[in-house]
Amino acid sequence: MQDQDRIGWIDNARGITIILVVMMHSTLGVEAVLGREGFMHYAVAFATPFRIPAFFLISGLLLARTIDRPWRAYLDGKVVHFVYFYVLWLTIQFAFKFPAFAAERGMAVAAGLYLESLVQPFGTLWFIYLLPVFFVVTRLVRGLPPALVWAVAAALEIAPIETGSVVIDEFASRFVFFYSGHVLASHAFRWSAFVRARPAVASGVLALWAILNAVLVQAGVAAMPFVSLALGGAGAAAVIAVATLIAGRRAAAGLAAIGCQSLAIYLAFFLPMAAARVALVKSGFIHDAGTIALLTTIVAIAGALAIQRLVRGTRFDVLFVRPAFFRLRSGYKLAAQR
Repeated sequence: MQDQDRIGWIDNARGITIILVVMMHSTLGVEAVLGREGFMHYAVAFATPFRIPAFFLISGLLLARTIDRPWRAYLDGKVVHFVYFYVLWLTIQFAFKFPAFAAERGMAVAAGLYLESLVQPFGTLWFIYLLPVFFVVTRLVRGLPPALVWAVAAALEIAPIETGSVVIDEFASRFVFFYSGHVLASHAFRWSAFVRARPAVASGVLALWAILNAVLVQAGVAAMPFVSLALGGAGAAAVIAVATLIAGRRAAAGLAAIGCQSLAIYLAFFLPMAAARVALVKSGFIHDAGTIALLTTIVAIAGALAIQRLVRGTRFDVLFVRPAFFRLRSGYKLAAQR
């Protein structure tokens, strides 16, 4: 697992998954405002079976490098790191949304909603709320047989668990993919190597997967027990294959750059996304819902990167860089979000 492998395709895979996430939120938001669907709706539906599974599986791929660190160092990098950004950006999001919440439900209820968000993940931020949970659970069960842990995690994904708790429900649905990324990392790298060595064969497999995925989504069975588990894993493998096939190409440089800054994009995209949606819808220049959703997605990603670049090297750099005094270990410089 050399650095060039990570740069060559893991960052590409991260870029693909974060684009899919932003695309989903942008498209559904536009469609909710307009009250109609566009062509982007079909792209979002196609990615639904594997968008989040791939995100978490890719997140677990390199865990073997750090899982044996001392607990203090492990918690600093895998828990405190994400807790800092969750609380910070939860507060920022509420700063924008609190007036509307207060006007609709009252000040007390709005304040209570903020406090509730510390235990019930808020909006788009649930991804980074769950990641520390996955990291800790994986560390705690590392002494157990991987096959047993995976079987239990798969059973949780298959079971119809709906408690109303985002943490419990999403853990049950997603942990199997994160754990798969960790324990099957060597297989993922072998698959990437095969794709790189046999691109024609891999492209054929990808075409068959795309057809099967589309058919099952169209048939409305993609979310069924067992089917969702299989499609999630297959889709994650497809993301790895696509990321590998485009690695080294000039056009992939931008995708890799997006992957490198995926956390920054994830944290900040809601601001330019909302602004672009309002501007495009109210302007009246574009009427096609799909085009508006596509442009909103582009602006959301580019805007998040622009915000990060704008604050770099300033006192507002703490929006994307965790300060040293928010670390469990002393003697460290500011840590980049990667």
